[in-house]
Amino acid sequence: MLTNKKIGFIGGGAMAEALMRGMLNAGLVVPSQLTVSDLTAKRLDYLHSTFGVSTTTDSQEIAKQSDILFLTVKPQVIGSVIDTIAPVVGKTTVLVSVAAGVTIATFQGKMPGVPIIRVMPNTPVAVGEGMSAMALGKYATSAVSEPVAQVFASVGQVVTVSEEAMDAVTGLSGSGPAYAFVLIDALTDAGVRVGFSRQTAVLLAAQTLLGAAKMVLETGQHPAQLRDMVTSPGGTAITGVHVLEQNGVRAALIDAVVAATNRSREMGRR
Repeated sequence: MLTNKKIGFIGGGAMAEALMRGMLNAGLVVPSQLTVSDLTAKRLDYLHSTFGVSTTTDSQEIAKQSDILFLTVKPQVIGSVIDTIAPVVGKTTVLVSVAAGVTIATFQGKMPGVPIIRVMPNTPVAVGEGMSAMALGKYATSAVSEPVAQVFASVGQVVTVSEEAMDAVTGLSGSGPAYAFVLIDALTDAGVRVGFSRQTAVLLAAQTLLGAAKMVLETGQHPAQLRDMVTSPGGTAITGVHVLEQNGVRAALIDAVVAATNRSREMGRR
């Protein structure tokens, strides 16, 4: 579905790099289809030498020529980017924003009739294991959104949600890698405490969480069912789970997601 489509990126940071790498590795596009703009010449040189993509410092030129235009810039500068490209974006261009907290209405107000898709990806897109949620604007039909979903599927999993759910997405999967890193760090410290080197403890902790997550995704079983497979009567695992429950780990994770969701809502009202 991306054959012969011109795809542009305004902002050449880590997210743009991850998406370009994913598309190219998956064979969805060839380098000649991709153009990226950035304010930093060194960054553009890197992207050109790494992927063979075209580069420019002219965001209006990219906006004019792109069939799909990704806005991969920080939320702090999205306003000026919108003002710059709004006069030249055609109604056949699909505009995709990954700027957290910036609503579809913000774009639609400046670019009426343009298909807008808002996406919240998380940082593991950098290693091809991201989780992305898409919210579709009024003019973003399934025919318009499917190629965009393909792009994000090349760097992990993707779901479509209502825009009202985007703050909850931010609280769960958007912020979720931070929770996972805390867990890995804590398990690593525990491994050191019981006698492992830190290098070995990190490997044991990280691979264990990776394997557990993969079992959930690939078996389709409820996490509680998989937990029951590990927790034999009177054994070590159920003893450890008991301690986690005594210390409120489950409640703390729920509270963390709720707090992050509420914070996302607060930031969106600014």
